[in-house]
Amino acid sequence: MDQRISIITLGVADLKKARKFYVDGLGFKPSPASQEGIVFIPMGCMALALFNHDALAEDATVPPGGGGFRGVTLAYNTRTKEEVDQIMKLAVKAGGRAMRPAAEANWGGYAGYFADPDGHLWEVAWNPSFQLGKNGELLLPDGSPKTRLGAG
Repeated sequence: MDQRISIITLGVADLKKARKFYVDGLGFKPSPASQEGIVFIPMGCMALALFNHDALAEDATVPPGGGGFRGVTLAYNTRTKEEVDQIMKLAVKAGGRAMRPAAEANWGGYAGYFADPDGHLWEVAWNPSFQLGKNGELLLPDGSPKTRLGAG
């Protein structure tokens, strides 16, 4: 099996509201493959999809109930510490909620959390040990002492 994730689908209560948050608010560009019932947003080598919450639960044959922390967060890594604050402000202006203000992190970076209108948690982080490629792809450290996570 190839090691990859192709699509992350977020179950949303109101597709139009979710589209407005991600497309109009955050400036993400939807794919022409989007349809009336689903929005696809290209994200480098994968896509983010927005789909009705109850329909997604039905498709997976699981009950739609539940709330609170879902055990999953999405991460948006930045190239600079200042960009973390910019993204956090943009998310709140677009209708998201700041869950944890951006602050210095114990692992040497700078990060905060916001929730989208459906409560999906996003971490916005600048990590000096992680680089981003020219297309925004995450370049993980190679494990050498100089680039190992937490190494000074």
